[in-house]
Amino acid sequence: MSDETSEEKPKPVALSRNARRVLGVLVEKAKTTPDSYPLTMSGLISGSNQKSNRSPQLQLDEDDVLTAIEELKRVGAAREVQGSGRATKYRHAAYEWFDVDSPGAAVMTELLLRGPQTLGEIRTRASRMYALEDLKATQEVVDSLIAKDLVEPLSPPGRGQTFAHKLYPPEERQYLEARLEKQAAASDTSSSPSPAKASNTAIDALIARLESVNERIDQLEKRIEELES
Repeated sequence: MSDETSEEKPKPVALSRNARRVLGVLVEKAKTTPDSYPLTMSGLISGSNQKSNRSPQLQLDEDDVLTAIEELKRVGAAREVQGSGRATKYRHAAYEWFDVDSPGAAVMTELLLRGPQTLGEIRTRASRMYALEDLKATQEVVDSLIAKDLVEPLSPPGRGQTFAHKLYPPEERQYLEARLEKQAAASDTSSSPSPAKASNTAIDALIARLESVNERIDQLEKRIEELES
């Protein structure tokens, strides 16, 4: 591969919540229901909003998904294709965009669809798309993704260590860190006679502010879309 081709290759970047969900759905359905892939708009909406294998639960409409698709197309992570009929369909370009193989794509997809998880959770959930033999094999895949700067550990090594993808925008990453700090503080409190109440209160306040900001952003995006339609 030439240097020029390497330079032109799209690099993974932070994605909005909806774009991450849509990308995860595209990869998941390509692996689990290949007969219905590439996906129609209806399939993408249904997959994004389904109750199983998703966290958080979302209620995306067609405008939300179209906006997410445009974001993914812009960064080189998804493509629009012509279906066998008149319906437009969509496919991912995750393997090229992430520069991963099948096990790496399965792990990234689960992290996109469900957020931070332990090694055991990753193995169990990703195995519906690619069979991960044991925790050692799962760790090897996660380590390869860490080396590619796609995944990071969110807690110290040991039992219950949590991993997350690195596609969160800064404001969501800040919320994630605050939530994990709160969980760690609660864990310390349960095993120590001197709880850090002031610290927990500050973290709770930060989480509340960030949730409020995210809610206002969603409302503004909806309002802008309504004005532009």
